[in-house]
This record gives sequence, structure tokens and C-alpha cells, in this order.
Amino acid sequence: MKPIFESNGYVAQFTLGSGALRFAVKDTLDVAGYPTRAGCPALADAPPARQHAAVVQALLDNGCRLTGKTTLHELAFGVTGINPWSGTPVNPHYPDLIPGGSSSGSAAVVASGEVDFALGTDTGGSVRMPAACCGVLGLKPGYGVLSRQGVLPPYSSLDCVGIFAREPDILRQVLSHLSIKVGAPLAQLPAMGFVAAAEPEIDQLLLNTLSRHGIQPQFTDLPLLEEAHRAGLAIINRENWQAFHGLLSTQRVSPDVASRIQRGESVSAAALAGVEAVRVQFTAQVDACLARTPLLALATLPDLPPTLTQAEDPLSVVNLTRLVRPFNLSGHPALTLPMGELHGRPVALQLVVGTGQEGALIQAAEWLMRRRI
Repeated sequence: MKPIFESNGYVAQFTLGSGALRFAVKDTLDVAGYPTRAGCPALADAPPARQHAAVVQALLDNGCRLTGKTTLHELAFGVTGINPWSGTPVNPHYPDLIPGGSSSGSAAVVASGEVDFALGTDTGGSVRMPAACCGVLGLKPGYGVLSRQGVLPPYSSLDCVGIFAREPDILRQVLSHLSIKVGAPLAQLPAMGFVAAAEPEIDQLLLNTLSRHGIQPQFTDLPLLEEAHRAGLAIINRENWQAFHGLLSTQRVSPDVASRIQRGESVSAAALAGVEAVRVQFTAQVDACLARTPLLALATLPDLPPTLTQAEDPLSVVNLTRLVRPFNLSGHPALTLPMGELHGRPVALQLVVGTGQEGALIQAAEWLMRRRI
């Protein structure tokens, strides 16, 4: 494997604002005066952004302090977080493991304690997966809840600005700054449905941990889960080709990313119509589950995070997103939180709620983490 340039997670460090809460942003979000390079050599000469991304501006306006921009998997199109050009962040608690992609740097600077929270983007699990790998919280709000103005690529039918933190109280504060209401802390957790879809050892650890805290979830099923994963892949391939194929002529896009961008050209209109049908059907399945139990739970990752060596071929680990990507397709809010270790590697639980219920995710995370799951 090509030597990896190790990084603390940042591609640029600076200070904007003077508030108590420190945050960093993935280098796909514009920060005025700094180029948005998205971890890609083809964007090395990008001009400085003229204004902050809308969500960055909102946080600065509400008294948060920006400390820098973070590295990522090139063009936010990969799941390992490995980036020899702009740096591969060391996973602070699990240095032999991948930091996860694509928002690797944002997860790493939160896990290391360098900031209180960080922003990433999540098109197919790109906040929740690195959060799970690095042992922190990762929130993907519902599609369209947080503005994507000033976010690369300019258009996506899947992508959401998301938030990393070590504690749910920080997520509560950040959502308040972004005008998203979170109710009072819960005395009791709502009814929970559980989808057993990961490796059996992982599912059993999650169920055992929940049981120790008096939670006996109802088993449920999402028959279209795997199909939704494949549909999400087809959409991101097509939309990333539309967004980035113009960069391929520069010969400065890494081969693995370039090959996946090129693959998007072959996604036909008929195929897209088919995946849109899956989107509608899968969304209805999730809504039906949530009508029975307000919380839906499943593993964040179907397998344990791989080592950097095991992840040498990025395509070999793309199925690590098969439990997170479907909820980009449906647009439901989802959150991952750490739930312990198995064989020395982190295990995380993913919670999903109904549209517009981001606050319920924070309340549930608070309830669970008060018990130090």
C-alpha cells in the first residue's frame, strides 16, 4: 500500500469567532477567504471562497468559534477516509483502524478533543460511519433540514450537513444554535424497534447492552434495506459524475475516485427511475416501522471497522455503508452513538426517527449515554 501521509485531521487551522464552543468544518463547506479543495489535487488551485457556507455563518453568528478545515476522502467519495494527498487522519482511539469516510478529519478532531464539535457531510453514511469508527456521536439530520448553500457539490438529492460530538449535550447546544428544537431530557426511552442486519456478534452485543439497561426492543424488518443501499449507490454515482466529471480531464483525480466517478456515466435514466421507485417504497417501509415504535435501531456498521491495511482496496469496504446509506435514500434523521467494543474494535448503534424529529434523536442519545453505554 502506498505510504499514507498522517494528519491530525486539519488541512488548515485558524480562528474565526470568539465563542466558547469550538468547531471545525469538513473541506467541502465554504469558509470565506479559504479555498474549498475537497481533498482533491484537481482542486489544489481553487480560489478562496467569497462567503461562508450558510450553516457555518449561522454557527459563527450564534457565538461559536471556528478553528479550521478538516481533511476527507477525496471529493467526499469514499468510505475509508484514506487520502495520501491531503492527509489521512489518525483514528485517535484506534490508530490501526481506518478513521472512516468521507468526513474522516471532522471525526478525528472531535475524537481527539481538539474541538467540541465538527461539521461533516453525509451522502451515504459519511458522518455516521467515521463517527462509528472513531467512537463518537454522529448526527445526520433529515434531508434538507440544514442548508447546503456553500457546500460541495452544489446539488445532491442525498447529501446532508451533519454534526460530530463526544457528548449529546453538545449536539443539543449546536441544534439550538441552528434553530432546531430539542425537548426536555427523557425520563424514559420510547418504544424501540430493532433490525438485526449486522454480523451476529455485533447485533448480540447491541442487544445485550440494551438489555442491561432494561430495553427490550421489538424485532422488526426492513425487507428493502439491501435494495435501498444499492439504489443509494446508483444515485450517488450518477450525481457525482454530473458534479465532478469535468475534473477527470485534469488527470489529477486519484485513480480509485476517478473510476467511480466515471462509472456514474453509465447509470441510465431507466435505472434512475427504478431507484426512485425504491426510494418511495423504502421510505414507506421505514415510516411504517416508526408508526409502531418511535425509535428504530440497528447497528451502524454491519461489520467491525477494518484496519488501514485491510482497507487497501477502497471498493472492498463499500458494503460497510449498507446499513447507513438507506436512510440517505429515505431522508430520515439518523444518529450513531458508541456502544462498546468487540475484539478491540468499536461497535456503534444507529437510531432512526421520523421526519422532523431530530430532537428525539438527541433525547434518546442523552438517555442512553447517561447510563454510559
